[in-house]
Formats: sequence, structure tokens, C-alpha cells
Amino acid sequence: MSSLLIFILFSSFKNPKNKGLELKAYTIEGFAQGTSYQITYYAEKQIVSSKSIHQIFTELDSSLSIYKPYSLINKFNNSENGFIMDEHLSKVVKRSLKIWDESEGVFDISILPLIDAWGFGVKKHNKKPSDSDIAQALSCSGSDKLKIKGQMLIKTKPCLKIDVNGIAQGYSVDYIAEFLDKKGVKNYLIEIGGEIRVKGRKQPGNQRMRIGIEQASTNDSAALQKILQLGSGAITSSGNYRQFKPSGTTQLSHLMDIKTGKPLDNQIISVTVRAKNAMSADGYDNALIGMGIEKAFQFLKKHKKLDAYFIYKDSQGIVRDTASQKFFR
Repeated sequence: MSSLLIFILFSSFKNPKNKGLELKAYTIEGFAQGTSYQITYYAEKQIVSSKSIHQIFTELDSSLSIYKPYSLINKFNNSENGFIMDEHLSKVVKRSLKIWDESEGVFDISILPLIDAWGFGVKKHNKKPSDSDIAQALSCSGSDKLKIKGQMLIKTKPCLKIDVNGIAQGYSVDYIAEFLDKKGVKNYLIEIGGEIRVKGRKQPGNQRMRIGIEQASTNDSAALQKILQLGSGAITSSGNYRQFKPSGTTQLSHLMDIKTGKPLDNQIISVTVRAKNAMSADGYDNALIGMGIEKAFQFLKKHKKLDAYFIYKDSQGIVRDTASQKFFR
């Protein structure tokens, strides 16, 4: 789950540069990829249908969803040596491997065996894995065991399986944005499970889109921590306070530490990332939350096209927040 809420007013707008040209707000919303989505665009008439958006989600799920038995990613996972990728899987895997390399392995799509072992996968369970279970899952993980040759995605170990959920929703947002661009839409906001991409302005008033960032809470109606305006680009969030399972007196995060093979346990509660596109923001927010505050800021200094906002607990257990210099600009 993301830690983002969106706020946008839906109303008609008369473009001051084109008197008499009336832009109306059209909204398409529904449920896909295990979450809700909302697409709002401004046009003279309805040019995008809910049916066309549904077809896009079906196309994406057929490639990227581990929850669809017939999907391309599951065909790869069930193969001995690998499988031929389509356009969607190819783009997502290539970007994932780039982020894996840049993050020194913190972001890793090959952790599906670990996710399954801890009961966060397709088959949910509450059984805590043994040390030998974790060791076995780790032996089947590691993006260094993935190779790309042309359109072929090759695994060097048959038990290796990938899960792109940490970046696929961002890619889905970008893919729908590309679809709207081709339709000539110049003002829109796309949101899938809190992963957002914006182009143009909210109408009326030609104002920037306003995005609210929730306080860290397990309550679905949590108060807002911050509100920012977004003129264009993407904003996504990763957190461990919504998706978890109880384990005695503690809560186990759904985010995995690839080094220990256990649920991530550091001081960061959530990370919100601004980037040019949603796939980048989505992938890097998972990388940053796995690094911890100090390493995350070192990483941001080297990757100046990214900006991030953190909610975290200090050494005394007090919830605080901080952000890179340009995040709220």
C-alpha cells in the first residue's frame, strides 16, 4: 500500500487562451492490480473509455502479475532456464536490474522465494520460516543470477523466481500516461494504489495538482502529514506500516532484506519519491526504504534527478520526518 492520498477538484474550465473552448473533467476509476485506481483527464469531450483502460490492465497483468497463473512472468518463474520477454516485462526487468546495480542489491526483484517463505506471496500463511527455509530461499535469490540475451530472460538457477510488484504499478501508471499522451490529452492525473503521475493543471483555475502525504498510521483515514503541489512528473511511496503481519509482540514487514532473508527492520517508516516518471519513482522508493536514512541521503546526493521525503523513528522511537532539499519545490 502507498502512503499517498490525492486531492483534485472536478469541474469545467474555459481556457483563457481559447475562449469558448470548454474543457471538462472526465474520471475513470475502478479496481485493478489488487488495488484501486483513478484516472482524471480534461478534454472537450470524452476520448478515453473505461473499457480501453480495462483492456490496458488486462494486457499488463498478462505480462507482469504473479497472481495470474497464465502470465508471462509466471511462465518465466516456472521455467527451468528462462523465457522470452514481451515489451512490458523487458522494460520492467531492465529498469529493475539497473536499480539493483545502483542500490548495490538493496532493490531486488528475485526475492519471490523469500516472499513466499514468509507468507506474503500468492499463497498466504502465518508459519514462520526456519533458518534452513530462509537459507534455501536465499540460495534461490539474487539478481546476479539473471541474464538478458536479446529478448530472452535467462536464469542461471532453476529455482530462481522474480516478483516485479515493487515497480510494476509505477510502470502501469507510465504506460497509461503514454496512452493518454497519444490521445492528445494535455492535462491529467493518474493514480494506481497511490502511485501517481501528473501532467498539466487542475481545472478550473489552472492550478497545480495537490498531493497529500498521509501520516504513518494503520488507519485507512489517517491525517495528512504534508501537502505538496505537483506541476508534472511522478510521485510514489513505499511504507511498511500498512502491509505487515503480527508475530508475537512485533509486526513483520512485507518488505524483505535480501542480505538477511528476513523482513526489513530499520528506522524508516515510509519513503515518498518524486521523479520524472512513475516506474523510476516506484523502484527507487523501495531501494531507499531498504537503505536506512544515512545511506539513502548519500544515494540521493549521487542521483540528483530523485527527491525523497522520509517518515522515520529516531533513536528514541519518536516519529520524525525529513526530506531532500528540492522535494517540496
